[in-house]
Amino acid sequence: MAGPPLASRPGPPIIMPNEGRCPPRPAARVAAGAVRGIAPRLPATRTGTDWCPGSIARVKISADLEQDQESETDGGSRLVIAVDGPSGAGKSSASRGVAIALGLRYLDTGSMYRALTWWLLDRGADTTDPQAVARLAAGPVIEVSTDPRAPWTRVDGTDVSGAIRTREVTAAVSAVAAVPQVRAHLIAQQREIIARAHGIVAEGRDIGTVVAPDAQVKVFLTADGAARASRRTAEASWSTRADQDQRDRLDAAQSGKADDAVEIDSTGLGLDEVISLIVALVPQSLQKSR
Repeated sequence: MAGPPLASRPGPPIIMPNEGRCPPRPAARVAAGAVRGIAPRLPATRTGTDWCPGSIARVKISADLEQDQESETDGGSRLVIAVDGPSGAGKSSASRGVAIALGLRYLDTGSMYRALTWWLLDRGADTTDPQAVARLAAGPVIEVSTDPRAPWTRVDGTDVSGAIRTREVTAAVSAVAAVPQVRAHLIAQQREIIARAHGIVAEGRDIGTVVAPDAQVKVFLTADGAARASRRTAEASWSTRADQDQRDRLDAAQSGKADDAVEIDSTGLGLDEVISLIVALVPQSLQKSR
């Protein structure tokens, strides 16, 4: 019997990563019907108060991220988990859950593209004109929270966390994200955020292939069309299956599964199951309690 909707189940215990390196993983697929018996071994529950999530802006460096860098042991490796996949597959919920479980930061790269799109629309810019979008790409100051328990997005100091999820933004974001100058500008920021974190779960469309190709763990999270559409029905930015299919077509050029990514089909799985599957992919050499 299929589990309850993806967002309805509690997450796993809170654990922390260890430093280390791991060889690239071969491509693999975890199918929904093949994982029911998996019971991943999780390290000890984390204790202590040394982790303090923060945020980073385009024009400043977060003090918390500076502390992350200083806390690294000599020769240590920052754990990076890349989660890619189409809309409605459950990337955001699963990525936040994994970040909380492993005591890592969380980066929603899609919110950055949405923030720029919102800013362009708010100023009456033609988001279908690549040249106009390219000229304005570096205009706003975009800030994103890296706290998986309290994600937010700000543009020029204004919280736009809700505004960037509207149907209007959703309809325009694919065209904006396809502009090379936009991608170069935002990918540079995303890489800086990842580089300054002691460990992070980054989710989007091309994390494992473009933004963080050296990530120790790469996941491609998917689900069948009906399940994805069902998960989107409660969101203001979606109304029909046709909307989802159109978004898939528009985003195809910017989407891709890394050759060494593990594909997880979340159809019929609960959120806790998906989180546990991703956590189980993290090598023990990169996990430790603190």
